[in-house]
Amino acid sequence: MIVNKSLFNKGLLLMASFSCIFVSLFLPIWGGGKNGLDAADDMFNRLSKGSSYFIPDVQKQALKLEGKTVTVTAKVKDAKLAPRAVENLIKAGATAELKDGAVTYTGDLGKILGAALADADDMFKNNGKAVLERYGVSDKDGEKAITKAWWVVLDPSIKELQKQKLIEEAKIVGNVNKRGLEPGYNFYGIAGEKVLDNVLPLVGLLVFYVVYTMWYGYAIFDLFGGIGMGMSKPKIKKEA
Repeated sequence: MIVNKSLFNKGLLLMASFSCIFVSLFLPIWGGGKNGLDAADDMFNRLSKGSSYFIPDVQKQALKLEGKTVTVTAKVKDAKLAPRAVENLIKAGATAELKDGAVTYTGDLGKILGAALADADDMFKNNGKAVLERYGVSDKDGEKAITKAWWVVLDPSIKELQKQKLIEEAKIVGNVNKRGLEPGYNFYGIAGEKVLDNVLPLVGLLVFYVVYTMWYGYAIFDLFGGIGMGMSKPKIKKEA
């Protein structure tokens, strides 16, 4: 069945070495007891965080809204977080109540957003303790609940503000969620790093990915070539 033994053995060697490395990627030997995939994912998360700190810019936008009083009724999808959202708003100086799954609040929009961003900033800097102390909370993962509660009440507030023709205000609320609360929540607990400080590991990982992909491709190519199943341009039959 093998028509080209040397080519087949070459493919077999490539496939065997590829398989060994492939298996090793799933073993906890890549630092910190992590497997290769988790280690790579952790590195990209650190680099992503290092280039995702937009909170100071959004805080400047929120400051422009100080003195702007709004009344909003926001339908909160996560019923468990609705009471927490009410407490957040009251802490920010607003009046708020929960009724039939909706939070109705009245207050200075600039100060409300400023309070949300203060929590987001502490979360981004992995200072969850400051968030807990600010609200007098000691629950496990309470800092995450507080941050998420801000998001779930501000997200539906965007459309409500748009209905009131407060377009610029709605845009800033959207920025608070996307560029403040989301990075703060998602990157909490991750140490941010700059890409320029990790050029060599990043390039090495990308080069490895390309080489490793070609490695597998050549292994398959040589194995099939060794058993006579190669790829060649078909001969064109000429009519007599």
